[in-house]
Amino acid sequence: MKIAIILGSIRKERATEPVAKFIDGIAQQRDGDVTYELVDLADFDVPLLTSPVHPMVANKNHDDENVQKWSDKIDGFDGYVFVTPEYNHGVPGGFKNAVDSLGQEWVGKPVAFVGHGSVGGVRAIEQWRQVVANFSMPVVRAELNFSGFFDWNDGEFTPAERHPGEANEMLDQLEALVAKIRG
Repeated sequence: MKIAIILGSIRKERATEPVAKFIDGIAQQRDGDVTYELVDLADFDVPLLTSPVHPMVANKNHDDENVQKWSDKIDGFDGYVFVTPEYNHGVPGGFKNAVDSLGQEWVGKPVAFVGHGSVGGVRAIEQWRQVVANFSMPVVRAELNFSGFFDWNDGEFTPAERHPGEANEMLDQLEALVAKIRG
């Protein structure tokens, strides 16, 4: 079983990076036969969706080389953890565009959410829940939320004592859902 932890911000200086690395660090310490990989969206330079071919009917063959690399990477996973910032009460445009640029690669694969922002990224996560429903992606109930007011001190990400346990609970749920779907 392979699960991607997607770092969903493409900004040069981004608060999402330490959050994604925190989740990845916890995932790498877990026992079992699950492989976790941190996937940085910024490494793919996914262009704005302008293709005349709708991604859902592209059959995982995309006309842009960067989108194809993104597709090949994403398609190789059984499940995902979206690590998302909240921008203006919603999902970040670059991450949304990258998700929209694909189709069949996402279909039916489970996802969990980790958000951060002034209120823990909850508004972005709620929007993501609506978006991934289009791909029939089952969503785990547990999520992690990091507050820009409480989980950063002097610019440094400082997760609370409860966060590792919450992360493991979320990953437990995701692994169980992936295993159930894979049969």
